Amino acid sequence: MSAPSPEEPRRAAGRRHRVLVGEHDQDEGSMLAELLTGAGFLVDVSRDGSSVLAAVNTRPPDVLLVDVDLPGQSGVEVCRRVRQNAATRLLPIILMSRPDAHDEAIEGLEAGADDVLSKPVDSRELLARARSLLRMKAYTDDLDSASAILTTLATMIEGRDGNAAGHCSRMANSATTLGRALGVSEADQQVLYRGAFLHDVGMLAISDFVLRKPGPLAPEEYELVKSHTILGDELCANLRSLQAVRPIVRWHHERLDGSGYPDGLRGDLIPLSAQIVGIVDVFEALTNERPYQRKRTPDEALETLRQEVGRGWRRADLVDAFAAQIQARA
Repeated sequence: MSAPSPEEPRRAAGRRHRVLVGEHDQDEGSMLAELLTGAGFLVDVSRDGSSVLAAVNTRPPDVLLVDVDLPGQSGVEVCRRVRQNAATRLLPIILMSRPDAHDEAIEGLEAGADDVLSKPVDSRELLARARSLLRMKAYTDDLDSASAILTTLATMIEGRDGNAAGHCSRMANSATTLGRALGVSEADQQVLYRGAFLHDVGMLAISDFVLRKPGPLAPEEYELVKSHTILGDELCANLRSLQAVRPIVRWHHERLDGSGYPDGLRGDLIPLSAQIVGIVDVFEALTNERPYQRKRTPDEALETLRQEVGRGWRRADLVDAFAAQIQARA
């Protein structure tokens, strides 16, 4: 290995970044640990795939540096498992492979590795790649923090617009369960969960006077409430981690016949995710006490949804699948 650069790694709030090295060869592992420690990192070393995965969960690193040829579970499999875990899927991963292991390197990238370095690893290149990935991780963490704040704010709506406690979680769980029953992918289920949780986040901009009004809304007040879809979309627009949920936030009040809002979308122009959340939202609204309406039974709420199918507002197959989901709970 060439001599390490004297440049110190970037540190957030004075914290030293931790690198987990997965290397089966003891001498190679020691050399990498010495290199990274000398550059200012904290370093843990594991010798096999199972130990690496255990260390990722018990003492999460900021960067994972792992050899493709780990015993037990290979570096590629380690990478795949880290990416499948929601808690670690954003962890920066650098794989190390033999120069002649081109196919393994490609497989590693397909499994989600951020980079692949050939052994013997050039120390300057390794440190440069690690620092670059740490900068990207810091940016992603900032975005996730912002979206987490927005999610927290969304729960505050429950106490403002008459929803019972747990409304956001019920919406998220019901939408995800319906999506799973319809056969959507795991990634789309995650979008459904987050989008349903945040679907009414735009209500943050609507006054308590309007949200808590016990009687019918004036036309201008109703238009203000309807604007929550656009306001929520604008709140999510600048957060990369929330781009996938924007169709739900904006279009969960659209109807198949074009009579919904805010854009009057028709038919299949309304994303499936928004249609799913729209159905769950109607059921949730009807089965909880509101200042302006009485609480309905689940059967009454399902009948209302079936009537909306008859008006051309909802897809019959989606409402039927949701009804089966509700009846299975009874």
